[in-house]
Amino acid sequence: MLLDERAARDNVRSRDGRRVFYLGKGDQLTSAARDYLNRERIEILPASQAAPRRYRLPEGGFLEEKPEDMTHLHGDVLVKKDHPRIRFRGKLDTLQGELILCQLAYRALEQPVGEVLALTRQILRCEVLGEPLSWDTLCGLDQEQLRRRSHFPQDYYGQPHFMPSAADGPAVAQLNRARCAAREAELAAVSAFPRGEGQPGRPDLIQGLNRTSSMLYLLMIQQKAGKNPAGKG
Repeated sequence: MLLDERAARDNVRSRDGRRVFYLGKGDQLTSAARDYLNRERIEILPASQAAPRRYRLPEGGFLEEKPEDMTHLHGDVLVKKDHPRIRFRGKLDTLQGELILCQLAYRALEQPVGEVLALTRQILRCEVLGEPLSWDTLCGLDQEQLRRRSHFPQDYYGQPHFMPSAADGPAVAQLNRARCAAREAELAAVSAFPRGEGQPGRPDLIQGLNRTSSMLYLLMIQQKAGKNPAGKG
């Protein structure tokens, strides 16, 4: 299989605190994919090294086999599937699913919702690899612009805050589902990364999800105001 740069980016893994890419037997990388891995100093390893000989536990100790009720936190470290960080990843999966449904249903939302989806995937990647989240704009708005517009929509769109209803149409309803999923993911992040008592937390991920839900709310505002009508796909 020939793997392009996108496949390389999506399949970077964390091993012993460093980023690695496992290349399967018979697989090949495009020049762009190999350049990306080299530029990011991501080590390319044979896929045969992907499976650890034994698994580590956060509290210490090892397991020779992976139980069905456990999963990978990072690298060869296993945790229970109800671990707060695993719950958080599940909420991000749900959010991505809702965003994809928005894109499929309404072509006019495909591009802006696609940007929200890309940021959501970046958040997931940064959480799994332990990297800091960094982004500049979302749908052309920086973080301060997003915050002000979501607080004062009347000033920017001529549409005040509102509680969505069936009368607002299916596009607003679908966006609202995605917004709710973003809020749930944000709350899960707060639980997964508590601050205090020596814990740094992950304010970058929490803020990113807060802005994600703000952007989805702005898309609802725009739909309500008729500024960006969504036609069915």
